[in-house]
Amino acid sequence: MTMDDERWEPGMPVLDRQAAPDGRPATGSNLPPSLQGLPPRSVPEVAPTPLQKHYINLSVIVLICGAIAITALELGARLGDPLIKLCVVIAAPLLVVTTADAIVRIWRSAWAWMPVDAGKGWFRLAWVAVSLVGLLALVAASVLVLLA
Repeated sequence: MTMDDERWEPGMPVLDRQAAPDGRPATGSNLPPSLQGLPPRSVPEVAPTPLQKHYINLSVIVLICGAIAITALELGARLGDPLIKLCVVIAAPLLVVTTADAIVRIWRSAWAWMPVDAGKGWFRLAWVAVSLVGLLALVAASVLVLLA
C-alpha cells in the first residue's frame, strides 16, 4: 500500500507493493529462488469489495453486541428480553452486510484461482456455498429472536 492508494490512512505504514500482474500469478524471476518452481501461494486481489475498508470496525460492533447478548442469556435473560432484541437489531444487519461482503471476496477469489489452480478455486466455491447457508441461518435466527 502506498500513500497514493485510496485505502491508505494517516498512521498506516507505507508498504512497497508490486502492481498486480494481468491476472496471472508471479512466475520466473519475479519470485525468490526458494519459491521458483512451486505452485502459486496466492493470486492478486485487483478489486476491493465495498466494505473492505470498514470490515474490522463493523465486526467489532457485532462482536460487542454478541458478547453482551450471550452474557445476558447466560445470566438468565430470555430471547424476548429487550436487551437481547436490541443487540440483535444492532448486530444482525451489520453481520449480514459484512458476511455478504466476505462472500463476494470469496467468490472473486474462487474465480481468480480457477485458471491458476482449479482445485483451490473449487474449494473456495464450496466455502461460498457454506457461507450462504450460514447467512440464511443467521437471518432466520435473527427473525426468531425478534419475534420472541
